[in-house]
Amino acid sequence: MRDVAARIRGRVQLATDGHQAYLNAVEDALGIDVDYAQLQKICGASNEPEKRHSPVQCIGCDTKTARGNRDPKDVSASFVERQNLTMRMSMRRSTRLTNAFSKKVENHATAVAPHFIHHNCARIHKTLRITPAMAAGLSDHVWNYEEIAALTEEGGQRARP
Repeated sequence: MRDVAARIRGRVQLATDGHQAYLNAVEDALGIDVDYAQLQKICGASNEPEKRHSPVQCIGCDTKTARGNRDPKDVSASFVERQNLTMRMSMRRSTRLTNAFSKKVENHATAVAPHFIHHNCARIHKTLRITPAMAAGLSDHVWNYEEIAALTEEGGQRARP
């Protein structure tokens, strides 16, 4: 959360799942300058016959405002869920039910970073018609693979588009 706080300016609207550790982490990193809510999915048994890897069914959501003035009807996890799906479909180590996962957090970070740089700086998104970095004014061109690879040659510094 401190890393997130260092990358943003101004008041933020934030939503997380119901993990209790987020309450302190958000307060420690963002203080009172946040409109923060937690979204807890309520899961139940599916009506379909159970299979080996059957997911549980979401039968509802409980939303609570943890800090600030967040309107509960605007709280959503859709963006992060979509990003998780994109990452899972794009990276072998994020595929479900596999042994290709990262065993060390450092290895995971090393694998995830190029995915996000490519996703935000080198991939033109259909709805934007440009890259997200260009849409945010962080880049003036579509990055190529040589530019992404050059980031690793700069001493492993954390890159920002």
